[in-house]
Amino acid sequence: MSESHLEVARALVAAVEVGDIDAVSALYTDDVAVWHNHDNKTQTKAESLAMMTGFVNNIHNRKYIDIRVQATESGFVQQHTLTGSLASGSVMSIPCCLIVTVVDGRISRLDEYLDPAAIPRR
Repeated sequence: MSESHLEVARALVAAVEVGDIDAVSALYTDDVAVWHNHDNKTQTKAESLAMMTGFVNNIHNRKYIDIRVQATESGFVQQHTLTGSLASGSVMSIPCCLIVTVVDGRISRLDEYLDPAAIPRR
């Protein structure tokens, strides 16, 4: 079970790095809940994918570095730094922590913790 959870973690990183929204969608359950600490809101699948689309369209050269991931009984916890660049040339480096619940090989809940001051402004 834990190895399959780690496969989901690797697939999520790979999909975001290349900007494959369809792959992210396939990793989500239809009723996924995606929560972010920076706005304290829970997004639906459609809302999360729309936000992710805007992110990949505006942040280039996305790369996850310093990935530390631990499988849990219900999914995985991942710490990483997400890096990328804006069209303006600004570079971002955002330390993040994800707490993810996996059901039948798909993400049913994702809680993302990051410092909103690290989010680049256009």
